Amino acid sequence: MRTRYLFLLPMFIYAVLFFFIPVLFGMLLPFFSGEVNPQEIQGGSFSVSNYIESVSSGMGTSLIDAIRNTLIYTFCVSCGCIVLGLSGALLVTQKFPSVGIVRVLLMISWVVPTYIVGLLWGFMWQQDEGIINMILFDYLHWDQISGVFGATWTYLPDGSLVKPNWLTGPNTIWAIIVPAIWRNWPFCMMMFLSGLSAIPHDIYEASALDGIPPRVRFMHITLPILRPIFAVVVLESLVINMYSFNLVAMMFGNGSGFPGKFGDLIMTFLYRTSFQTWNFGAGAALGTISMLFMLICVTVWYRNFARELRNG
Repeated sequence: MRTRYLFLLPMFIYAVLFFFIPVLFGMLLPFFSGEVNPQEIQGGSFSVSNYIESVSSGMGTSLIDAIRNTLIYTFCVSCGCIVLGLSGALLVTQKFPSVGIVRVLLMISWVVPTYIVGLLWGFMWQQDEGIINMILFDYLHWDQISGVFGATWTYLPDGSLVKPNWLTGPNTIWAIIVPAIWRNWPFCMMMFLSGLSAIPHDIYEASALDGIPPRVRFMHITLPILRPIFAVVVLESLVINMYSFNLVAMMFGNGSGFPGKFGDLIMTFLYRTSFQTWNFGAGAALGTISMLFMLICVTVWYRNFARELRNG
């Protein structure tokens, strides 16, 4: 009977070598006096003061900006993906011609690698040559339409419009939120679609015979049954968006640029702190703190989710 555990041995060795040891190394690194490799750590001084110094060296307005942007980014992307995902799932559950083709087309953005999405949207957001400004202002004349609602735009002396620069200034946060939603919402759609497919049609037929309106059926039948799916999607969105890196890094200098005050996220800040300013102690300390924060969030989520399952 014990031989069955031998099949788990390769996975255990892999987890120890490539997960537990690197995580332990990253957690212990800030406790030493700035050393960055095992040979120097062996002769370094281990103290809590070194950890506090490492954390303090990474603190500043840039970290506060990154935390603020990450919270806004996580909330907006998660809400956008959930709303679009549920809407798309409700759409493809309807019976109409070529529904299978529609499902495949809606999944295209999810199969594109994140770094490719960052490169493409980085070009699309360009101020003068970007296709987004071209569609909004050259074809749709959004400056004239938005003027009805009180929006003001800057014009050159020759009357030409100064198009907005989406990759600098306060617009940056929206320039990374939109492609993130575009990239991730099909996954939420597939999750909700799996939940909708498991709902017996007899429930809807009985409620329709009782004269219950579709909106009431959706609020009191569909949404309560989808609560476990919502819980999983919310957790998945929280973890993925809090640790988002590839998309932002590729949109700004292929990983070597700076997203700016309004576009910097926690992961891009940690990357820049560790591998551009070579402050490994601060990067490891702040990375450990972010990991513990996410561990607390997941624990709270799991306890609430398990309680709801037990209560039915």
